[in-house]
Parts: sequence; structure tokens; C-alpha cells
Amino acid sequence: MKGLEYFEVECIEPVGAEIYKKIADDILLDLNLSQSIGRLHIYIDPETPLFLAVGVIKQMPGLVHIRDFASALGTGEGVVLDIGTETYLSPMLSILWDTYGRDLITQPDRFTVKIMVPGLNPREVEEMVVVDPSEGMFHDIIYAMQWIAPEGFKVRREIIGKGHFSYVASENTLDEEDIDKLLKEKLACVGVSV
Repeated sequence: MKGLEYFEVECIEPVGAEIYKKIADDILLDLNLSQSIGRLHIYIDPETPLFLAVGVIKQMPGLVHIRDFASALGTGEGVVLDIGTETYLSPMLSILWDTYGRDLITQPDRFTVKIMVPGLNPREVEEMVVVDPSEGMFHDIIYAMQWIAPEGFKVRREIIGKGHFSYVASENTLDEEDIDKLLKEKLACVGVSV
């Protein structure tokens, strides 16, 4: 798969491994995740039955601050925000309402937001985090693993660590100790030690 430094599907059935490699490739491309995941190892045991995927996230998107799409100007009445793009306007308004209260936030037009708090530092407002894109990416990765895993595997365990993830699915409840040992082994395949 293009974009991945390491991609392996481990299965006792070579034909099954190739099919799952193709399925994973298609789903990761469809969800635009092939550039975000650096290494991916999928382990399939049809006898248990068990599907296990571990991976390392290559690109962690940065936080989106108000300064990234708006400029702030201090006035005697508070701070006026000049919005450059409306992409993050809705989550920004929610954060401003939660922080300062709805009654102190006005929006005279699409590209202007006023925070009516006298003495408020405009730099402080510009530094406020509006969106953490990594949260959406982690959701997308788990969603992709759900699509890649065999149908009917309803017993699931998902873990998102710092820069890595794991996804385990089965038809049956599995021994936690065995799964932890297997996860540790497979995470080592992608360069993660736990």
C-alpha cells in the first residue's frame, strides 16, 4: 500500500491474507487514512476466531487555534474577531459561548464576532483551541478497522495510545491475558513497545 512504511497481514491461510490486504488497502484509501498510518500489522486467526490490528500513526494533525483562521483586535468593549474562513466558525462559537457566555458574544455579520468582555487580551483569544483533528482521525481509524474486520465479530476492544492504536475483534469472549500477550507481540511488529 502506498504511504505505509510497513504493512503486513498475518494469517495461516495465504489466500485469506491477500484478500484482507486488498480489503484493508481499499478501505484505508477510501477513508483517506493511508497517508496517516505509518505502519500496520493485521493478524487473523480463523480458528479462534480472532481479528487483531495494530498500527502506528504517522501524521498527527495539529490543533486548530482561533489564530489559524481569524485575527483578534482589542477594543475598549472587548475583542473583535475578523474571520478569514468560516470552516471552524461553528465550533469556535460554541467554545466562546461556553467560555464567556452567550450573552457576551455577538455576531453582527458572517465574518465578524465580538466578545464583549472589557480588558480581554486578544492574544489570549487567538490562542484558544477550537478543534483537535486527531480525535476525528482516531474515530476514522477505528471505523476503518470495523469495516476491515470480519462480519459478525461483535466482541471488540479498541485502544488508542500515544501515536499508535490497536483493535481486537472476535465472535467470542477471549482471555484477557492471552490477548494482552498477543497485542504486545504484534505491537512490537510495528515498532511499539508496551
